[in-house]
Amino acid sequence: MNPFYQLIADRAFHRCEYCHAPELIFNFPFEVEHIVPTSRGGANAEINLALACRSCNLRKGIRISEIDPESNIEVRLFNPRENLWEEHFQVNSETGLIIGITSIGRVTVKCLELNSQSQVIARQ
Repeated sequence: MNPFYQLIADRAFHRCEYCHAPELIFNFPFEVEHIVPTSRGGANAEINLALACRSCNLRKGIRISEIDPESNIEVRLFNPRENLWEEHFQVNSETGLIIGITSIGRVTVKCLELNSQSQVIARQ
């Protein structure tokens, strides 16, 4: 297990820092992921680490930006150490869908497929 796991998981309240799914409903611990991948110059330090469910971690991969579907401009993905989740996303309380309310939110919803069926179910 990653030596930073407990610190990162506690800081994230054991929720994926991208889709907000609770770790408790899964049968295995979430992953400590590099916000900026080390292959792109990111540090292996607490400031560059986030707790991510397997789905978000795999879909994010080494990406740090994506084309915003609304403006057609390249925008960086949500960074849990620099951005507040509530400023970029809203959850529809009836459907459980995450809505990107900024360009950062929109590209993150698109890239990480935050509204996949399994993630919506996990958030409800």
